[in-house]
Amino acid sequence: MAKAMRQTRNIPLRIVQLLIVVTFAGRCAPADINGSEIKIVVNPSVRISQISRDELERIFLMTKTSLAGGDHVEPVLEKNGHANEVFLREYIGRTEAALMTYYRSLVFTGKASVPKSFSSDEAVIDYVARTKGAIGYVSANAGMGGVKALKVQ
Repeated sequence: MAKAMRQTRNIPLRIVQLLIVVTFAGRCAPADINGSEIKIVVNPSVRISQISRDELERIFLMTKTSLAGGDHVEPVLEKNGHANEVFLREYIGRTEAALMTYYRSLVFTGKASVPKSFSSDEAVIDYVARTKGAIGYVSANAGMGGVKALKVQ
C-alpha cells in the first residue's frame, strides 16, 4: 500500500516533467540552415552564398547598397506576418513600427526610399527571382522557386 501511495504522488511530478520536455523540444530543432524560422533569399545573379548579420542589418537599414561582390542590392520586405516578426527581431532589432518610422525619416531627408513590401512568401520569392540584386526573407518552409538562400553568419 505504501508503494502505491508513492507512485500516486509522483504522477503530478511526471506530468510536469513531460510538459517541460514537450514545450522545449520544438524550440530546440532548427528550422533551416540558419537555425531560424526564416530564410534569407536573393536573386540567383547575386554572387555571394553567405552574409554577416551586420551586413544584413545595414542592407535593410539602407546604409549599405552593394554586396561584397560589387552587386547592387535591393532589400524587399514581407508585410506583417510571422516571417516579418522573426526577421525584425533576429536581424534588425526593431519593431515593424520603429522600422517604418526610420524609413520615413530616410524618405523625409531624401536619403532613401521605403523598400518594396509584399504580403506573402510567394510574392517576395516571385519579386526576388525577377529582380537583379533583390534580397528578402521568407518563412523557412517556403518554396525556393527561382531564388537562392544565403547562409547568415
